[in-house]
Amino acid sequence: MTDPDSAFDVIVLGAGGAGLMCAGVAGQRGLRVLLLDHATSPGEKIRISGGGRCNFTNLNAAPGHFISANPHFCTSALRRYTPQDFIALVEAHGIAWHEKTLGQLFCDGSARQIVAMLLAECEKGGVVLRLGESIAAVAHDGAGYQVSTDQGHYTAPQLVVATGGLSIPKLGASGLGYRIAAQFGLNLVPTRAGLVPLTFAPEELEPLRALAGLAVPDSVLSCAKTRFREALLFTHRGLSGPAVLQISSYWREGAAIEADLAPEQDVLAELKQARRETPKQELATAIGQWLPRRLALFRAGDDGTMRLADLSDARLRQAANTLKQWRLLPAGHEGYRTAEVTLGGVDTAGLSSQSMMARAVPGLYCIGEVVDVTGHLGGFNFQWAWASGQAAGRALQRRQ
Repeated sequence: MTDPDSAFDVIVLGAGGAGLMCAGVAGQRGLRVLLLDHATSPGEKIRISGGGRCNFTNLNAAPGHFISANPHFCTSALRRYTPQDFIALVEAHGIAWHEKTLGQLFCDGSARQIVAMLLAECEKGGVVLRLGESIAAVAHDGAGYQVSTDQGHYTAPQLVVATGGLSIPKLGASGLGYRIAAQFGLNLVPTRAGLVPLTFAPEELEPLRALAGLAVPDSVLSCAKTRFREALLFTHRGLSGPAVLQISSYWREGAAIEADLAPEQDVLAELKQARRETPKQELATAIGQWLPRRLALFRAGDDGTMRLADLSDARLRQAANTLKQWRLLPAGHEGYRTAEVTLGGVDTAGLSSQSMMARAVPGLYCIGEVVDVTGHLGGFNFQWAWASGQAAGRALQRRQ
């Protein structure tokens, strides 16, 4: 006989953003919800995000800012739970916020406020939260799902997998969600690290070492047909900064990226004008209007200390190209250790875009990062967590 204290309408695995949202919504609809996590603290990715202030959504959270084998899958959930909906929840809890660049919204105070808000929503719904319990096994006996942990055994007719991806393993990330999905016959899109710094082979890295710590506030990075305009940062291992993290989700091993260090500037025309007006000026000094001095000298090369008057049009064109079309060939990336997200995951072809339930496995739902939907940098992944959590939370049913 099943212990009534261990029988629920739904068991949610993972107390991250998506799991907390789903549990709170379902609980407030009258369902008996168990929220399980092996971590001892909920919402750890939320807590460390945005420099501790949580970039909790983006005003531009449209499907075009997400990567998936099916780019249209996220449309339904994002339309039914918008950034404005989450802002309303934030404001209802008295959390002050502000907009930075590119539609990114942050807490004025601490990311812990978002965690506390989601926990309060769960408490309002009577959600049973159990932390620090490692999942030992998940099974289905024909009537419902059975979850065994190192501390108990629980049953429910519905199971929500909200265990996240493989990124930032120091916070407890694991492949549990993928293993559960595969156990029940769901297909998986191969996973890889996304929003991650890029690294270079020793021979490529050596000349860049002198630039470590330098930032270019405005740059455009391109890979194939994809481009991002944001800041660029040189590191001891290669490249980081928002533009690099963005392009990393599209970069594949062996591909080159191209950097424009002076977006929307006609560098050649301005160098020619400078040659006419200040012919004794050194090339590196002229380039320095767009770049930090060290980087200007690096890109100017042997011509850096030459006067503009001594440089031909061809040499100036070459100098302009070093800024506008700098070709870089990364060797790899820093991996899941520093990746902000995991690309790939549970194939959306096997899920309902309305409810997040597996089409061939009644009662099994997958939400958040474990699904093959990955957002750009800037609050998009949190909006997917909220929207997919809401979709499942609204679709879950009470035990008959």
